[in-house]
Amino acid sequence: MIKLKGLRKQYGNQTVLDGIDLDIAQGEIVVVIGPSGTGKSTLLRCINFLEQPSAGQISVGDLTVDACQASKSEILELRRRTAFVFQNYALFANKNAEDNIAERLIVVDRWPKAKARDKARQILSRIGLAEKAKAYPASLSGGQQQRVGIGRAMATGAEVILFDEPTSSLDPEWVDEVLGLMKQLAQERQTMIVVTHEMAFARDVADRVIFIDGGRIVEQGPPSELFSNPQDPRTRDFLRKVLADAPVQAG
Repeated sequence: MIKLKGLRKQYGNQTVLDGIDLDIAQGEIVVVIGPSGTGKSTLLRCINFLEQPSAGQISVGDLTVDACQASKSEILELRRRTAFVFQNYALFANKNAEDNIAERLIVVDRWPKAKARDKARQILSRIGLAEKAKAYPASLSGGQQQRVGIGRAMATGAEVILFDEPTSSLDPEWVDEVLGLMKQLAQERQTMIVVTHEMAFARDVADRVIFIDGGRIVEQGPPSELFSNPQDPRTRDFLRKVLADAPVQAG
């Protein structure tokens, strides 16, 4: 369903992504882990051209976009097939929850306003925020704002949802409600690529965990294997640091 081939991203002489090859099946939940500054968020942003890759190809379904030859129409179609959940919510401060969800449907997908707002209310009900439809972001908790952000992604019907550290800006008390919604989506087999430091979430929900370091995929596999018996020394070192209370065996 999703295929990345030779994906690269450079800033001047600095290589952030160094030839990423990755296939993701429909309904698969993939969690990306790794040290800070190693290219995880850049990977997500390149997939839907929030940042333009320096080289490589991105395929979603029957659409293939070449980083060096992408047209505006191809990028727009790629963004229709992907939805992005930002770590800092990225809600419109001057729009209520309902309108934040409906905005893309109206502006990008050209839905009639009444239809878009009806869809937004349906989504708010699904995510447990029906009573907050007319509330503005400033009156919502961090967890509620992020759930609206996820609801906005859900409303698009995108083939894949990209989550960039969705709990990193939250106070600890709001993390569980956001992870709970993501687990609900996982149970519905929504295709997801999740960059996160939440190792428990990765263990419980992911079909596959990918460890990235230095802009490359170092190791990947089912969470039961990667967490209990990592094969690469870099993976073992990373997991020892983030799972200090759990023994990690050498390969």
